[in-house]
Amino acid sequence: MNSFGRIFRVHIFGESHGESVGIVIDGVPAGLPLTADDLLPDLERRKGGKQKGTTPRQEADYPFFKSGIFNNKATGAPITIFFENNNTRSGDYEKQRSFPRPGHADFVAHQKYGGNEDFRGGGHFSARLTTGLVAAGAIAKKMMPGVNIHAEVTEIGGEKDLELGLQKAIDAKDSVGGVVECRVSGLPATLGEPFFDSVESHIAHIAFAIPAVKGVEFGSGFAAAKMFGSQHNDAIENMEGKTSSNHAGGIVGGISNGNELVFRIAIKPTASTPKQQHSLNWETGNMEDFSIKGRHDLCVALRAPVILEAATAVALADLMLLEQRIQRVWK
Repeated sequence: MNSFGRIFRVHIFGESHGESVGIVIDGVPAGLPLTADDLLPDLERRKGGKQKGTTPRQEADYPFFKSGIFNNKATGAPITIFFENNNTRSGDYEKQRSFPRPGHADFVAHQKYGGNEDFRGGGHFSARLTTGLVAAGAIAKKMMPGVNIHAEVTEIGGEKDLELGLQKAIDAKDSVGGVVECRVSGLPATLGEPFFDSVESHIAHIAFAIPAVKGVEFGSGFAAAKMFGSQHNDAIENMEGKTSSNHAGGIVGGISNGNELVFRIAIKPTASTPKQQHSLNWETGNMEDFSIKGRHDLCVALRAPVILEAATAVALADLMLLEQRIQRVWK
């Protein structure tokens, strides 16, 4: 339920307003040099309040290693990392408890867990839990020094001009979604298997675990449905498999072909919008007007690039270990 991977395996835990959130990581090779400083740059990128349109909630997000590290090196045993939650305002959620928030998991969580769920800040459904995923991603990146993973927002609110797209949300006093593109270079060919264990299947699986992701496309993606086969096919130029175009996004038959891996995720508008809504009050049984209070992102896509990089790194590290392609080049 909360785990991903077969050899490089991660298990997330915690709640948004609980004592802490964190992650357990199995499969990190013994001897990998590892300190908190290796994780801090990516953790800093994930924080809110760093750019216009993101939540003002600030947490230190300092990683506390609880197992699996000795003398600043991985021991080969599971690594446990936790992050303290200190800047919480749970009262915001007590006040609006009578309305299961549209677009959130409030209603289904209440049905599934019989009212025992921690509803504060979304509880275990919160994007706060991606803190641990980003930490795991930083470790996975360090395991693959020859692989470069870079993600960036390419569209906000349907606009290529990101400032314009964000301003649309500000002017409307509403939230907007966005598109994030991820590119991976230096990836070897032959990763993945046909059908159920394809590279696309593996990456899409963990990408959809990122809160608010509603779509994933590789290479030309949905645009391929409008092309001729002769247009979409990537001509092979040499015996190394280099192609003259990359409509396939670096994956053919579910297997990496050595070209750049390219894919995108579609992120829905933030469900917690400041705009007044009309929805069920489950205490009265009637639909009523209400507005959501608290601290929220106008566009969660702005904080997604480093999370997507981490998810991609976790998936690729698992595939690399399955193919025995991780080289222990560290000292």
